[in-house]
Amino acid sequence: MFNQKKGVWIMRIMMIVRVPHSKFNAAVGDGSVESKMKTILDETKPEAAYFTELEGLRAVVILANLEKASMVPALAEPWFMAFEARVEFHVVMSPEELGQAGLDKIGARWA
Repeated sequence: MFNQKKGVWIMRIMMIVRVPHSKFNAAVGDGSVESKMKTILDETKPEAAYFTELEGLRAVVILANLEKASMVPALAEPWFMAFEARVEFHVVMSPEELGQAGLDKIGARWA
């Protein structure tokens, strides 16, 4: 997607954060979990964030926009440092963006 205000292309990503029980439980126990999570999310400024369970671990699914690849460490490091979390990045698109992908032409070429 193109950001008209900044004149740059932006990539929407889904970030999946899996938090080990021991680090999260320790933060709950010492009373720091809420402030750590709030600080990370305030700095990340996600489009959306959802809390869930994945593979038996506490998890956060975050939708955010990337203007450049060099933003990845700023998104991941707080989770690594605060919770020793496992972080994955996946490029995602809206139905409208998928419609612009030219799947019919790709299919015709590679079928």
